[in-house]
This record gives sequence, structure tokens and C-alpha cells, in this order.
Amino acid sequence: MKENGEVFEYGAEQIKVLEGMEAVRRRPGMYIGSTSSTGLHHCLYEVVDNAVDEAMNGFCDKIKVILWKDGSASVEDNGRGIPVDIHPQLGIPAVEVALTRLHAGSKFENGAYKVSGGLHGVGVSAVNALSEFLEITVKTDGGVHYIKFERGQTVVPLKRLGETDEHGTLVRFKPDPLIFEETEFDFDTVSMRLRELAFLNKGLEISLYDERTDKSVVYRFDGGIEEYVRLLNKNKDPLHKDPIYGAATKDGVDIEFAFQYNDSYTENILSFANTIRTTEGGTHEAGFKTALTRVINDYARKTGVLKPSDSNLSGEDIREGIVAVISVKVREPQFEGQTKTKLGNSDVAGIVAAAVSEILNSYFELNIGVAKTLAQKAVVAARAREAARQARELTKRKSALEVTSLPGKLTDCSTRDPREAELFLVEGDSAGGSAKQGRDRHFQAVLPLRGKILNVEKARLDKALAHEEIRSLITAIGTGIGDEFDISKLRYHKIIIMTDADVDGSHIRTLLLTFFYRFMPQIIEGGYLYIAEPPLYMVRKGKTETYLHSDEELEEYFRKHGREGTTVQRYKGLGEMDYHQLWETTMDPEKRTLRKVTIKDAQLADEIFTILMGNKVEPRREFIEKNAHLVKNLDTIA
Repeated sequence: MKENGEVFEYGAEQIKVLEGMEAVRRRPGMYIGSTSSTGLHHCLYEVVDNAVDEAMNGFCDKIKVILWKDGSASVEDNGRGIPVDIHPQLGIPAVEVALTRLHAGSKFENGAYKVSGGLHGVGVSAVNALSEFLEITVKTDGGVHYIKFERGQTVVPLKRLGETDEHGTLVRFKPDPLIFEETEFDFDTVSMRLRELAFLNKGLEISLYDERTDKSVVYRFDGGIEEYVRLLNKNKDPLHKDPIYGAATKDGVDIEFAFQYNDSYTENILSFANTIRTTEGGTHEAGFKTALTRVINDYARKTGVLKPSDSNLSGEDIREGIVAVISVKVREPQFEGQTKTKLGNSDVAGIVAAAVSEILNSYFELNIGVAKTLAQKAVVAARAREAARQARELTKRKSALEVTSLPGKLTDCSTRDPREAELFLVEGDSAGGSAKQGRDRHFQAVLPLRGKILNVEKARLDKALAHEEIRSLITAIGTGIGDEFDISKLRYHKIIIMTDADVDGSHIRTLLLTFFYRFMPQIIEGGYLYIAEPPLYMVRKGKTETYLHSDEELEEYFRKHGREGTTVQRYKGLGEMDYHQLWETTMDPEKRTLRKVTIKDAQLADEIFTILMGNKVEPRREFIEKNAHLVKNLDTIA
């Protein structure tokens, strides 16, 4: 490949060996983050990213991913094919070097790739080490070549199977059950990542097929990230018709961004470096924010929205209601950690800020009305932020935690060690009373909530803080909120939502989940939020009492034990249990069932919360009609 006078060669000489890989199986978390479902899917993404690297460099326009019945997954691309010639230093095929040597990859040299997501070079070799088997079929140099590995060791040396005029790479691997806690790929999780990659690479076709269920999807977006922003905003009310889009190449960095404001009170910024999602942001995201803040402040003054005596608008105020996608492609990106969650190149911040400022200045010169609208929204946000700051003062915890003296409020536990402390958020005073009597006073605290809390999807922080139940909740948790949020001050490492198993209880759970997702997402991300699963039935047969959580469990019980001589009590709410029953079924750590709240995909969670709790009725109706037959517990969206 030749670009700007540079020739990019791809052969055995571009594979550079840095060190061995014997430690991967012993400490897999160092290389793929974890051995949970997250690490499992990270392995697949490492293989997919190699194919996407070919697309980013102009050698590939189709990628096919298959989830097989035997638990394996395959990724096929029509790129150049992994080199199969003999490595000059090691005397073995280059493909074998890349798969069996840690830090061996063409991405350490500037000859094979202009840009790449897999810069660490441990990706595919780590996947190989952690796989029960991994096999590669390469079409290159006029032939079809095959090699197979088991747990990182070569078991079928490279051999030529036949002739072909085609080119590309097919990698199939099966995660090792000796390593991973979970070995089953989730179709929806994989699908969301592939859709993301298709948005980031205009014209690239990515297909996914699941042999287990016969489900399939094909993604191709010629509109790129501009189309992505439209999708993210589809259930919201935009403040301007079209997303603002810009692209530039500056100092060797390719910069692309698109954003559109809506009338909500949250910001949603997705940033990527070499198509890798940087969930913790980094210098590219910081540069974008700096430019946006500077340009909108300038136009706020030019249009008179800000008076000479007014202070500048803060970045937080300016970003209220924004949906943005920022994508950069950097020749030698510096990621923090192998899982690549934050971009660290210090020079990228200034490069991005300069490019974005130039593009936005030109855009706002021609669209002063849009600039004024955005500035006016930011001014309103600034006023609300000040009101919220004042309201936050009411939630600061005094040494004696004053709210405990209020009727129906927090009954605290005696331990002051957050690691063993639990807070139950209980629906209503009746259930709250039973929970207070039944709890273990040493480590279990109870906060009864009266009625349904405010729907924060439709309210700014200042309005939320004016709501008494939310203030009590924030005070009890102890972390503060907004700018003052500090996870180290969390008073309970288990926050447990305990509501009735009916429609009202489901609604209250969803309201609480919305609150945590919008205002305290760190609590969800840290694994501190849980949902209690109280029983729906108590079945008594003779002197034996059995608690069951669903209609299916009840039917199964009758199939095994029969109906004769049994009495069934259906609990309409937690308040119908005495405190002994509530402790035994729902609060006793030895017997209870807790479900940890996680965010499998933040974008999907954001979309569903917007649909269920936002202002638009039609998307909510469509969602309910489509999913009503599938949903048993509404809160399983997170």
C-alpha cells in the first residue's frame, strides 16, 4: 500500500518479537481484563479488531462473525491474510510467530499498518493461549494455508491446503473452560459491538450469525458516525435538525466527530481511538470538550446570551443534552491498560481541540441561530446547577445523620465498615417495619421509601434534590452527588432494592434504577447495587413450608409433590410477611436471592431508560408491544 509517498509492506520481516507469553494462562486478567463474561467477549473483540485494522488501512470491506453451537466463534475477513512466509529470526512461519509469541506483531513496526487498534500485540496471542483450540485458515500468496493450536501450543503445523486467487483470514477459536467462568457468547452483546464498529468504518459490511439460534444481522452504515448520532437521539427531541459533523487530518491524527443536542438534561459522549471504545475518555475526548466549551462561550457573548458581567459557562453546563461521537485514528496510540479504556497521548488533546475549534467556528459563523440556541440551553443549565449546589447542601451527612430522627426514614446498622454494611431500600412503611424488625442490626440498614420517587429522566438535578425521598436516599448513601460525588464515601457496599413483586413494585424499581443510572452510575459500575427477589408464594404441606419465586416454580412444585394436602399463600406485597418470614426469604445472606444490577451495554441501557421513562409516548408503546411477551421483570434491562 502506498499513501502520501509512504509504502506499507506486510511480510514476515514486519513481525517483531519482544518476549514470550508463558504467563498468560497463569494470569489471564492482566491481558484480557477478567475471566468473566467481559473477558470472554474481549477475546472475540481482539480477533475482530485485527480484521477491522485491515479495513481501516484499506484492505478489507467485509467481515463475517459466526457463533457456533460447540461454543467456538469465528471471524473471517477479506483482507490481505496473515503472513505465512518464514520469519527471518525464528525460522518458523510468521503466522505461528504472531500466535505463539507475546508482543509479536506487525503493529510494533510502521511498515504494515498506518493505524491500528491492537497496538499492544498481545491480543490474538493471548486469545490463543486462553483457547481450548484456535485454528487459522489464511488465503494469501495464491494458496490456502492452515494451522491449529491448542491452549497456545502448535498441534498442526502450517500446511498448504490448495490454490486460490482469493485473500483473507479466518480465525476460529473456542474459549478454554479451564480459564473462563463463562464460555457462552451473548448474541446481543456481540451484535452491539459489531454495530458500533460498522458505524465507525463507513462502508464496511459486518455480518453476525448465531448457529445456536439461527439469528443473524448485517451492518453497513454509509453515513458513519453522523448516522450513529441520529440513532442515539432517535427517541429524544433534538434542538437542531441535523447533527453537526466535522472531519480533519492534523499533525498525523485523523479526527472525526458528530454531535446533536436534545432537550434532556444528561450528556452522552462516546469516544473512540482507532475504533477502540475509550470508556474512560482520554486526551481526544478532553480536546473535544475544550473546543466545544471555548467556541460556545465565544458565541454566547457575540449573540448577547452572556452579558459582559456574566461568568463564562462551564463545560458541564454546555454539554447538557449533548449526544456526541468522537473518533480519532492515531499512528501510535498510548492506551492505558491492555483493555484500552483511555487514550493517553498528551499531544492529541491540543491537536483535537485546534481542529474541532476551527470546524465549529466556521459552522457557527453560518449557523448563528443554532449557536444561540445551544448557548441559551447552557445558561438555563448553569442556573439549575447553582440551584442544585444549594440543594446539595441539604443532603450532606451530619455526624449524627439527622434524617434518622425523621419518621419512616433511615434505621442504620451498627457497623461502620462499608464493606460489610448493607442498605435495604424498601417500598412503604409496612414492609419497612417488618424489615427493621427482621434485619441483622449489626450490618443491615433499612430506608423505607414512601410512594414512588421522582422520575429523574424528566427532571434536572436541582428538581431531583427538591424531592424529599431522593434527598434522604442521597444522604443515607453518603457519596454526595454531581460534582461532589465521591465513591470512597459510600457507606454501604451492598445497596439492595426490595420492592413488591407486582406492577407498582416494578415501577418503583425502574424509577430507582433510573435514578442510579443517571445520577450515580459509579455505584452500578462498582457492583454495589442489587435487587432482592422476595418469594411470590409460600406453600405449606404438613409442617413443611416452601417459598417459591414464580408461577413456574409453583407448577414445578406441584408436578413433584402433588396438590393434595397443600395450602398456597400468594404474597401481594412484602408487608404481608411477618418479620421472621421476611428475614428468612429475602434478607438472610445464607438463603436470600440477590440479583446484581449491571450495565451490559451503556448505550442500550440509555436507550431503554429514555424509551420507558422519557416524554415520548410512541416509542414506549412500540417497546411494550414488541417485548411484553418476553418481560417478566421490567428491571432486567440493566
